[in-house]
Amino acid sequence: MNRNVLISGASVAGPALAYWLGRHGFKPTVVELAPALRRGGHAVDFRGATHLTVLERMGLLPELRRLRTGGSPMRFVDERGRTLLRLPAEFAGGEIEVLREDLARLLHEHSLPHTEYLFGDSITGLTETPTGVRVDFQRAASRDFDLVIGADGLHSNVRRLAFGPEENHVSHLGYYAATWQLANDLGLGKGSVAYNAPGRLASVGADHRDPARAGAFFVFAAPELTYDRHDPEQQKRLIEDAFSGLGWEVPRLLASLREAPELYFDSISRADVDTWSRGRVCLVGDAACGATIGGMGTGTAVVAAYVLAGELARARGDHRAAFTRYENRLRKYAKGCQAGGGRTGKFLAPATATAIRLRNAALSRPLLLNAMLKLGEKVSTVALPDYPADGRPGVTPGTPVDRPRTTVR
Repeated sequence: MNRNVLISGASVAGPALAYWLGRHGFKPTVVELAPALRRGGHAVDFRGATHLTVLERMGLLPELRRLRTGGSPMRFVDERGRTLLRLPAEFAGGEIEVLREDLARLLHEHSLPHTEYLFGDSITGLTETPTGVRVDFQRAASRDFDLVIGADGLHSNVRRLAFGPEENHVSHLGYYAATWQLANDLGLGKGSVAYNAPGRLASVGADHRDPARAGAFFVFAAPELTYDRHDPEQQKRLIEDAFSGLGWEVPRLLASLREAPELYFDSISRADVDTWSRGRVCLVGDAACGATIGGMGTGTAVVAAYVLAGELARARGDHRAAFTRYENRLRKYAKGCQAGGGRTGKFLAPATATAIRLRNAALSRPLLLNAMLKLGEKVSTVALPDYPADGRPGVTPGTPVDRPRTTVR
């Protein structure tokens, strides 16, 4: 009946899928390269009826509302710190904005009663057999699963193993983004402050929980760069070179970068896969149709997890039919959400001084700002099927029946 499912990735899409598969009576296992749930990361948002409906059906909405940040208003300034543009909290924060680590923790907790987690490990090989998939791991012994789902993000390991090299599926969109933590030495209050030079954005905002801490967010235009994704010191040098010579508070922020123990650095890119499944392997979330920033990836991942699990339950063992219906329902929707990622870099870091002035002037008009907010809500909306959660025989859906161990490898 294809009940034994391996999911790669424990960020958002993976635990959300594991939750719904458990509700439908499947036996999900989640493998995650990190030794534990990843901490940190910026806030993520949900907007529109579709996102909120799925969260409500998961039972997460009340707790997410309790944990929400209240949004992140943004203020753009010139080199002397004078305000040029203000954007309201809902522009970037949607209807509910929460810290990524809070969302990941909740999804993990809600999925755990039905899910086995393997931390500190990754998939090294996939061999499809007549009855399933033989999976080789970096550390654990090889195991057989009925299905394998790649929920491991834009740089998906499962997609690489089953669909081919990343360069065949991921397109660079002309920008890079970086975030890191620092002390709040600027006396920042709620929201963030941003400074633009052509092709560059330097911003900093107070931590939502600890007012003594802050987070930097930098974006810069560049052709595709060659660098080691596992070498933060090399990445820091790339950022310093891109922002060298700028004014405002940029020198102070770059000084904090040199001491930052953790750095997120990646290209702003887009994933495009011709078909989201191949045999018994399927992709969900950013691995299938994602964008680094601005593509509503978090909300789309939660919706996709709900639909994929529901279609697998409805198909009663016919994974081919389930994968086809899942993709047919969501491809157009996911592509529409993803399209915003192609505009993110140009919006945050316009290429010329004239383009910066035009953006600021346009977004100072309430009518245009409201139209953009309504468009975002429209794009994030899709008709949701109702998938009754059958659960396991004799068990009320969502009731913990056993608690598989969480393994750190």
